[in-house]
Amino acid sequence: MSAHPPPADDLTDALKQEGLRLGFDLVGVAPAVSPEGFAQLQAWLERGLAGEMQYLPRREEAYRHPESVLSGVRSIVMVALNYRTVEPPGEVAPGQGRVSRYAWSDCDYHDVLRSKLKHLAAFLHQRSPDSRTRVAVDTAPLLERDFARLAGLGWFGKNTMLINKRKGSWLFLGGLLTDLELRPDEPHETTHCGTCTRCLEACPTDAFPEPYVLDATRCISYLTIELRDRPVPEAHRPGMGDWLFGCDICQDVCPWNRKAPQSTAAEFHPSRELAPADCVSLLSLSQEEFASRFGQTPLSRPGREGILRNACIVLGNTGDQTAVTALEAALDDESPLVREAAFWAIERLRQRDSSRFHEESAGGSSRNESSQEWESTPESGR
Repeated sequence: MSAHPPPADDLTDALKQEGLRLGFDLVGVAPAVSPEGFAQLQAWLERGLAGEMQYLPRREEAYRHPESVLSGVRSIVMVALNYRTVEPPGEVAPGQGRVSRYAWSDCDYHDVLRSKLKHLAAFLHQRSPDSRTRVAVDTAPLLERDFARLAGLGWFGKNTMLINKRKGSWLFLGGLLTDLELRPDEPHETTHCGTCTRCLEACPTDAFPEPYVLDATRCISYLTIELRDRPVPEAHRPGMGDWLFGCDICQDVCPWNRKAPQSTAAEFHPSRELAPADCVSLLSLSQEEFASRFGQTPLSRPGREGILRNACIVLGNTGDQTAVTALEAALDDESPLVREAAFWAIERLRQRDSSRFHEESAGGSSRNESSQEWESTPESGR
């Protein structure tokens, strides 16, 4: 066991090189300090913008300092992994549900990042056997975006996403906390959004009350993923459109994502079953079938009843009469959440068909009147 670990600069450079070799697109080092974003988190929670995500206020104090994640922490190696693969279809067929890009593959991104970070931790321990580390991917009380900015990986967009000039915002973030003093990178102090507000204007549910602030209770990603065990508020259902799980709209319209490179990570290659999904077939899934199909993917988070609830809403928004039979069968589902959403969807389809019928009838009357008027004019020769 070595009593003399490598100098901080040498070890920092070696860690970065190893991180890139492992497949991370960005690697940087942040000091283990109390992040500026903690005060913003507190204000955000006080405004009630977290909705039903009770794990956030429950662990609020833990976000104050990364010491809560690793005792004696001095540095955090922040990494980013690009998940932009193929381009999504411009339009999807009626009754098809869109799935957010990050969930297109059959694997869970947490597992992918965690595995790579564990390899990076092993690399660190080989060079400094007495060091202590902890891997964090999305679940620890760590403000990952704040530390990614401190590590120089990017800036916060007006849609609250971390944006990198070369990679855009299609990035998974993770961190390796260590009690070693590593050389920190220069933090990203400036933003490059200028006067652009495309992300704010494109949101169909008006989830951004102001730039850099997200109202989760109106966000489609929150409504389809985090809002579990209760109905989606009816006022927000039409705005969900054909989104079954998550939403990418505020990233799709971001100019910085136009030239974002495609991911080289084979783990994120899309599965045909997930992009997009047939909502009618989803309604027939049993709990066992749902677990078999989605158990190891991000779609498992809202559970069967959450996904089927969302499928009903998509059918109500974009489906046609061919979906009614499946929706009527869902009225007998064991979940009251699914039954309520199915009833709403059936009523919405009926109202839409009724409106279309009246519009066509009115249009037909207008055409007949116009035809009769034309036939009676002198120019008609009749």
